[in-house]
Amino acid sequence: MGQPVDVKQTVAGAPGRIRFELNRTLTGQGHERFTSASQAIGPRPAAELARRLFSSGVVTGVHLFANIVTVDLVPGSRDGDLAQIVTDLHQYWKPGMKPPSVEELMAKVVPAVVETVTTDSSAPELSAAEKLIPPHLLARSRAARSKALAN
Repeated sequence: MGQPVDVKQTVAGAPGRIRFELNRTLTGQGHERFTSASQAIGPRPAAELARRLFSSGVVTGVHLFANIVTVDLVPGSRDGDLAQIVTDLHQYWKPGMKPPSVEELMAKVVPAVVETVTTDSSAPELSAAEKLIPPHLLARSRAARSKALAN
């Protein structure tokens, strides 16, 4: 799932530099420059792409402007699969991957919520639906309802 990014690779004006033209913008109208993976912080598409490019081992710098990505290569190296890295940026589901079942997904969520529900004998018994609501939200909802009924 997700959409592959359409990428056209061209030669940039300097040796050891390549340019990718994408069919979508990654930075809006802003410039972003990364000289190391440690500068690529956060979940932004530009930072994620820079981290992936630096992890290839052949990149020394990445510059992004809108839909143009310019990559500086390590001297003497080849671009390898850099175009594929850019193409797969928004593709989060690959052929052959098995989706998790509903039970597997719920096993990650429900126990954390149910464990926090108090089993205090003075507290009313919670319905199955109420057990799925985080306790602090359930308490806030009950307080708001009590306040509304009091008026």
